[in-house]
Amino acid sequence: MIDNQEQTERLLAKLHRALPMPTRVTPELAATLRTQNPGTEISATYSITSLHYAGDEGGIVYGLDLAAGPDKVVYTSITHLLRFDPRLPLAREIAAYQKHRVKRLRHQPAGSP
Repeated sequence: MIDNQEQTERLLAKLHRALPMPTRVTPELAATLRTQNPGTEISATYSITSLHYAGDEGGIVYGLDLAAGPDKVVYTSITHLLRFDPRLPLAREIAAYQKHRVKRLRHQPAGSP
């Protein structure tokens, strides 16, 4: 298992209560968004409008409101592709989740969930 289920459920509940929440995209995510949304101006910051748990394999994913049209929400992983203002109340817990998940993913054998 990659995630500690109890800790993840507690974090998800806190994150749901904090929505909408501002976030900054990484350069990698910005490049992907430009490729997937040609002609749309890509911002450095977005508002997180929804979140879901994609199971142990996917972890926590966020819906970013691109405001590029009706129902234009892009889902992305909290693990690698988002940065949060360290002054946000949940920033430390999010960073701890990201760090834990990255560490566990590195130790997964290739091809295993």
